[in-house]
Amino acid sequence: MSRVRKPKLAVWKFASCDGCQLSLLDCEDELLTFAEVIQIANFPEASRAVIHGKYDISLVEGSITTSHDAERIHKIRRQSKILITIGACATSGGIQALRNFTDVSRYIAMVYANPEYISSLNKSTPIRDHVYVDFELHGCPINKYQLIEVCSALLHGRAPVTPSHSVCMECKRKGNVCVMVAHGTPCLGPVTHAGCDALCPSYNRGCFGCYGPKETPQTASLAKRWKEIGATNNDVVRAFRGFYAYAEPFRKESEAHEDE
Repeated sequence: MSRVRKPKLAVWKFASCDGCQLSLLDCEDELLTFAEVIQIANFPEASRAVIHGKYDISLVEGSITTSHDAERIHKIRRQSKILITIGACATSGGIQALRNFTDVSRYIAMVYANPEYISSLNKSTPIRDHVYVDFELHGCPINKYQLIEVCSALLHGRAPVTPSHSVCMECKRKGNVCVMVAHGTPCLGPVTHAGCDALCPSYNRGCFGCYGPKETPQTASLAKRWKEIGATNNDVVRAFRGFYAYAEPFRKESEAHEDE
């Protein structure tokens, strides 16, 4: 009797901290069950074993920051039937996209004794700026259960079910008191994708926007409200220039207040 071929999964890293890959490893029992129906063909964070060839699903973590990586992502795309980007770096450029607002060569000279040996692009860009992406999963780091859902859905030919609502919905479900209403604390929750279970507001802190802008975020209205409760232009710029600094809605809002 012929054996049923398991779909092959590959995990790739670009400029990132490895946090999203660790989220996959943190699945533990779920990952063991997942491994029964797929073949992990390339995952350096978990194993040195590599199975070459075409991959049914590629998970890509990290942003493109060098010319070498800009070439490598095209090779990965050609090898992959489905390509999923995971995390803030891969979907928006990540925290390293702060370089996009300045001249990165100035900082290279400050950090490295021999900056002439450093080869870097002027900007940190998401994977979709270079190749076609089948699905983007947001988060810094990603939600492990959302990752399992996305992979399972795409393997079975259905649309993934991930939340499109904001962190505010998670706060309501947990019964949290709104930190903006009660304490006047600036919070990105109203414009940020759900997925963290309202971690920061649950500890009376404003949301830092770790899951990126939700669908149709009203960033201008939020910034206006912050100013009404005492935030400065600099506060607004710094808040929107975090983990998703170069995501278009957050980038535009920060730039709108930069020169005011």
